[in-house]
Amino acid sequence: MKNPISLARKLRKTLTDAERKLWQILRSRRLGGFRFRRQVPLGNYILDFACFDPCVVIEVDGGQHNDIAMLEYDKQRTKWLESRGYFVLRFWNNQVLQEIEGVAQIVLSKCLSLKSPHPNLPPEGEGTLRLNFYPGFVAGR
Repeated sequence: MKNPISLARKLRKTLTDAERKLWQILRSRRLGGFRFRRQVPLGNYILDFACFDPCVVIEVDGGQHNDIAMLEYDKQRTKWLESRGYFVLRFWNNQVLQEIEGVAQIVLSKCLSLKSPHPNLPPEGEGTLRLNFYPGFVAGR
């Protein structure tokens, strides 16, 4: 990869329909207050979406990822990311396009399960968790 930053910038401008739909949920801390970035260069890879606190990577895969060579590439990529402490979630394009609420719930659940408690949080049972879904989002519909 010659210049990962330039490539990431280009990819940000040419999101797939599924990536664009998911980004509308993830951007601006709309999903549970977690900060996601899109098309993030990391090592030799460009990640579709990444949240660094907790370390969650989301990959949105099209049909080309069903090819034997791509499956092996994705397996190695996931192994590399996991060896660096990231949890990788993979969704097919059609899952994102047709089941966005379920995808959002899976992402939120994983982020919440991996998030270490902040030292300044009130004791358990005090305060509330704010789920910043995008406007119009209704979970479990």
